[in-house]
Amino acid sequence: MLILLAFIIVFHITSAALLFIATIDNAWWVGDNFSTDVWRMCVTNMSTCMAITDEFNEYQSIQAVQAAMILSTIFCCVAFLVFILQLFRLKQGERFVLTSIIQLLSCLCVMIAASIYTDRHEELHQSHGYRMEVSQGQYGYSFVLAWIAFAFTLISGVMYLVLRKRK
Repeated sequence: MLILLAFIIVFHITSAALLFIATIDNAWWVGDNFSTDVWRMCVTNMSTCMAITDEFNEYQSIQAVQAAMILSTIFCCVAFLVFILQLFRLKQGERFVLTSIIQLLSCLCVMIAASIYTDRHEELHQSHGYRMEVSQGQYGYSFVLAWIAFAFTLISGVMYLVLRKRK
């Protein structure tokens, strides 16, 4: 049982780390000499970055992605704290339902963020607010990590739903 508990904790921490990296790192959309995410656009050659502001046409979509990724990360961290509390508070044989619900909310938020970015990426990268042409890029590793974090949080949420506290 101790090995299972350690696996669940490591799996949850990995999910949170993936969410932090996907939210913070500047690699949702990359090209030969630029990288962009939901916060800023950086030119690799000049090492300059500019914040994505309301001068961009699809700024509302970017804000929705930002909010959903932040909520997802917060829910994942709160779910871990609730799990630790429930680990010591629940009676033997009870399920970690509250932890599961919070983790599944995190899963839902990261799915919403990645789905919005997937759906709106053409419009996002046609904006005239960029200093250079960014439409010829491709999805970066942070975008891929967001989808992997979706799978991890979904699996983790289901594991908590099934998990019972045993001796």
